[in-house]
Amino acid sequence: MRVSIFGLAVVAAVALSACGGGSSGATTGSRSAAATVSQSTAAGSSTAASTTAASATAGSTTVGSSTTTTVASSSSGGGSGGAGIGGSGTECSAAGLTLSFLGGQGATGHGELGFALRNTGPACTTGGYPGIQFLDRAGGALATTPTHTTDDFFGHLPLRVLALAPGQSVSFRLGVSHGPGTTSAGCTTAYGLQVIAPNDTATMRVQIPAGASECGAATVSPVQPGDSAYQ
Repeated sequence: MRVSIFGLAVVAAVALSACGGGSSGATTGSRSAAATVSQSTAAGSSTAASTTAASATAGSTTVGSSTTTTVASSSSGGGSGGAGIGGSGTECSAAGLTLSFLGGQGATGHGELGFALRNTGPACTTGGYPGIQFLDRAGGALATTPTHTTDDFFGHLPLRVLALAPGQSVSFRLGVSHGPGTTSAGCTTAYGLQVIAPNDTATMRVQIPAGASECGAATVSPVQPGDSAYQ
C-alpha cells in the first residue's frame, strides 16, 4: 500500500509543492510439495468422496508425526477419496487394480492391518494415501475417521511416487485399536474395508475374514513398494 500526501501553496504566482510517502512490502507465504513438508487434502482427497455416498471433511497432511490429516467419513457413505501425490505417466486406478487383505496383528492395545493393491493393467504410477471406509459383516459402512500419517505406532513410511509394472503391487497399513472392541463404547468389529486408490475416486472392497476391532479412528500409511508396508 502506498500513501502520498500533497500540499500546495500559491503565493504571488510562485507555486511550491511538497510530497511525502511511505510503503510497507506485502509478503507472500509459500506452500511446499507434499513429499517434503505438507500436502493439502481439503480440495483433493476429501472432494473425491463426493462421487460416493459418503460426506467427508479434511485438514492437512504433513510428512512426519507432528501434523496429520483427519478425514471424517459418514457411517452412511462409501469412504473418503484417495489423497495422492503427483507422478509422471498414467496414474493407477481401480480399473487396473486388485485389492487384497495381507493380514492383521497387534499388541499392547494397537492393531495393524495390511492391504495390497496389485496392478492388473498396463504400467502406471501411484503414490500417497488411499481413502478408506470400514464395513460391517453385511457390507454396510461403519463410522470411519482416517488419519493420514507417515509416522504411526509401527514406524515410519515415507511418501513416494511408485512406478508399477503389470503384476507389481503396492501396500499400505492401517493402525486401529486392538482388543475386544465390541465391549467398548463407540467400538465395533469391521469385517471388510472399502478403499479408494490414491489419485482416484472409484471404490474397491475386500473382506477381513476374522474381523478387526475398530473404534472409528485409524491411522493410514502412504502406499509402499510390494508388501513392505505390512510388518
